[in-house]
Amino acid sequence: MPRQHSEKFNKFRIQVRNFVENELEPASREVEKNAEIPESLVNRMREIGLFGLSIPKEYGGVGLTTLEEVIIYEEITRTNACYRSRIGTSNGIGSMGILYDGTEEQKKKYLPAIAKGDCTAAFAMTEADSGSDAANISTSAELIREGWVLNGAKQFITNAAAADLFTVLAVTDSEKRTRGGVTAFAVEKDVPGLYIGPADTKMGLKGSHTHELIFKDCRVLKENVIGGMDQLGQGFKTAMRVLDKGRMSIGACALGASQKVMELCIEHFKKFGVSKPNQAVSFELANMATKIYAARQMLYDAASMRDAGHNVTTQSSMVKVFCTEMASQIASKAMDIFAMAGSLTDSRFEIFFRDVRLYRIYEGTSEIQRIIIARDLLK
Repeated sequence: MPRQHSEKFNKFRIQVRNFVENELEPASREVEKNAEIPESLVNRMREIGLFGLSIPKEYGGVGLTTLEEVIIYEEITRTNACYRSRIGTSNGIGSMGILYDGTEEQKKKYLPAIAKGDCTAAFAMTEADSGSDAANISTSAELIREGWVLNGAKQFITNAAAADLFTVLAVTDSEKRTRGGVTAFAVEKDVPGLYIGPADTKMGLKGSHTHELIFKDCRVLKENVIGGMDQLGQGFKTAMRVLDKGRMSIGACALGASQKVMELCIEHFKKFGVSKPNQAVSFELANMATKIYAARQMLYDAASMRDAGHNVTTQSSMVKVFCTEMASQIASKAMDIFAMAGSLTDSRFEIFFRDVRLYRIYEGTSEIQRIIIARDLLK
């Protein structure tokens, strides 16, 4: 059954699609070349409200539902994936911990600025030795009279250099760890002892930068525990709630890219007067359309479940693994169809091919998602 949306949301969706087609896509090649999103486009994102999609209206955000939000991300990722990364990390995983579990003072302090795009938030959980396994992080936080002292390092942190605020996961009780020994901290960029490493050189998302974060006796105030001292040791739960939604967002990104790649394939044949490509190619297009339809229904159903208040940890992992692996398959088939023409650096397929591969890694690899799904099945 088709899902009904408000007239206001439908207008917003059209506004976003026009922005993508008329402003973001024309700049995409230059962004790829310079590995940077022009500040003029970031300002336009602020004007439209894209930095406040997830944040409730009471804190200055747009206040979209989960379903509405994934639809908007689907629109944004019809072009270069780095644009969504600039927006979604800040008003997604970077700030959702504060929204879900922060004190009212923390919400009022940070969320309005994040919603306006004046404060960029990032999420710091991944480490070199633990990767996607949040249960094995080693960054530590020690309580002293003046507050907390953080030591350790985080790796591949999106938007780190642009961030004003980090949600940082650290071990506060090495015995309990995920059972009450991991705490989430709101760490501002200018605190003593926080250092940002050079940008990583990635195969894709060149306009979105990741960096190492290094904590050397980094001093953080007691009031910067997300949720206050009552939430001490509850950071793992906060992170899992954040990632449940974040994985849906990544699924939406993969879906948007897949839809656009299929449309480009169809446009190519029509442009050259090939209304009926050979059967092998026709079957590949049919397979693309079928997978995209299945992925969209899966994503929208999981998002609607979350909006209805259901636990969607397993569904989020299913969405993430299905949509991201589908995107890689579709991008690969598109490259097969266009052969050398698709591999040229001025080809739009070439950007999609590199970008979508990273979706299978971000916010938990496919293997981590399968562990989560199987664990739920076998409990």
